[in-house]
Amino acid sequence: MFGFNMFHEISRPFNMTYRCFSVSMLPGNERQDVERGGKIIMPPSALEQLTRLSIEYPMIFKLTNKKTKRITHCGVLEFVADEGKVYLPHWMMANLVLEEGALLQIESVSLPVATFSKFQPLSEDFLDITNPKAVLENCLRNFSCLTTGDVIAIKYNSKVYELCVLETKPGNAVIIIECDMNVEFAPPVGYKEEEHIPRSADGNSGQSMDEDPAVMMPEPSGFVAFSGEGNRLDGKKKKLTSESESESQNTQARQSYVRGIPDYDFVIGTLRFIRNSRPPSAKEEAPAEPFQAFKGEGFTLRTAKSKN
Repeated sequence: MFGFNMFHEISRPFNMTYRCFSVSMLPGNERQDVERGGKIIMPPSALEQLTRLSIEYPMIFKLTNKKTKRITHCGVLEFVADEGKVYLPHWMMANLVLEEGALLQIESVSLPVATFSKFQPLSEDFLDITNPKAVLENCLRNFSCLTTGDVIAIKYNSKVYELCVLETKPGNAVIIIECDMNVEFAPPVGYKEEEHIPRSADGNSGQSMDEDPAVMMPEPSGFVAFSGEGNRLDGKKKKLTSESESESQNTQARQSYVRGIPDYDFVIGTLRFIRNSRPPSAKEEAPAEPFQAFKGEGFTLRTAKSKN
């Protein structure tokens, strides 16, 4: 006689086709939590069918647009959609090149746990975030998986930042739930490294000027002590040894330049530009290395457990 356990239960994958819509088409209140993550909303009948199948948890699905052959992966947030419909985040529909009401194939899959990922911001505005690690770690809590080539959207301070997933390891699609994942950032699209010019303590760039500020000071008016010149006994004029000595005699009678004191003898119609004449130091004379905003090693991002 044949035993009752002769035939083992064979696990069958979940494979269905639904009409897809963006979250903005979902009836009821606006669901911003769906737009901020990488999970979809499926109908209740999908949950009933999944419970009858031997599906591994967490539930990960492969989304395929048969017309464009575009593929991505996602998790599920709720089973409250209308029958025959699924609701996706807007960025996910853009990756799959889907229109409202288009057919979408959904298949259950099993993915490896992530160990590495690399992101590239699509805007230089991402550089304004002071702590991108904390922002990314908080936003990825709403994601179940990542797919190489996808452009995900994260929201921070009422602003949406788009990041392209350049690379994932150990595969092109990975699970990011309860894992320690090394993360690196590539320079944003259109970003150009600017040369970093060192500045001195007074805020100047350290470049010296040829003209002495004392030369531009106004000549003193009224009585000036010892303003005359010496004469030789033989009646000949004194010879100057160098040009610098002559310049020093011309500027000796002028007022010394003091920064911050206005020129009270200013004459309307004249403009004087006084610049820093301090010679550059040895450190400033050395060529500066180009500024690299994304220079250095990556960091480890630790994701938390998902609800679904």
